Amino acid sequence: MLNRRRFLSHAATASVAAAFASRGASPVFAADKVADTGAWRTFEVTTKVDLTDTTGSAKLWLPVAQSAGEYQKASAPHWMSDSKQIAIKKDSTSGADILSVEWQADGKRSIEFTQTVQTRNRTADGVSVSRAELDAALVATPSAPIDGIVKDTAMKIVGAREKDEDKARAIYDWVVENTFRDANVAGCGVGNVKDMLESGYFGGKCADINSLYTALARAASLPARDVFGVRVATSEQFKALGRAGDITGAQHCRAEVYLEGQGWVPVDPADVRKVVLEEKLPLDNDAVQAFRQKAFGNWEMNWIGYNTARDITLPGNEIRQNFFMYPAAFTSRGEVDCLSPKTFAYSISSKEITV
Repeated sequence: MLNRRRFLSHAATASVAAAFASRGASPVFAADKVADTGAWRTFEVTTKVDLTDTTGSAKLWLPVAQSAGEYQKASAPHWMSDSKQIAIKKDSTSGADILSVEWQADGKRSIEFTQTVQTRNRTADGVSVSRAELDAALVATPSAPIDGIVKDTAMKIVGAREKDEDKARAIYDWVVENTFRDANVAGCGVGNVKDMLESGYFGGKCADINSLYTALARAASLPARDVFGVRVATSEQFKALGRAGDITGAQHCRAEVYLEGQGWVPVDPADVRKVVLEEKLPLDNDAVQAFRQKAFGNWEMNWIGYNTARDITLPGNEIRQNFFMYPAAFTSRGEVDCLSPKTFAYSISSKEITV
């Protein structure tokens, strides 16, 4: 157990409270306008990892929550570990903060990483962002291209619509109506948009369904991006949309689309399909339809966001990942399966802090 081991205690020295601010051509969550009022909730999220059973050198990467707009404020994280090589590093393309940990010799290899994050329910905040941030939300990535079948599909969906909001809503409705949540898909899916469209199989989970929305929006010249994170509390809307306590498998990605005058608009078509499957309700059910309308423009913040990184190569590694919201590790045995927490030996827990 972690509390029986001897640790070197570390604390992050640099605040990440404004880490989602735009940095030139590396756009991330806008954090230039954080309100001081509202129904804020505070969560303490702790990730524990133990790689003691492996031999040789080992590397570990953990996603770091960052402050975001008017709905999320992250305090500087802290950790306890027997590693002497720990640092928060930044992905130069996406601006994602990454906790990088290394062990060079055999022995105890454990870390307890704690983040304190405040959230409040989100709507579009009306904050304008830089041209560089918008341009970065219009580019193709290897797992989410915006040409070929993606472009053709997007153009068929938007048709003769001229207003950006009409286009964004049309794509949202198409994704909701044509996809479905496939409970047999591992983790959050893989988010390979081209494969989905070419195969005609629109089943998946959040990384598949919301990535489809993002890629189609970009193909229609609408700035859009995925936001990768984890659920941290029960939901006031549907049981299927929440998790508290042990949140080891509660990772969830969402999406944003930028609309002039509204700023980044939160959307989540994947959660509509999750409600249909897990609550056993038809899409035309009144409660589902009400949630469908709400999920274009609103996020219930019983969830924290980590980053917007797509097709990321973690620092000191050569393996590209479609996204980064799970712990990642590389040992003498190769890449450790992030979707097998028991084999990987990690856990994530959430605790709401009340005054």
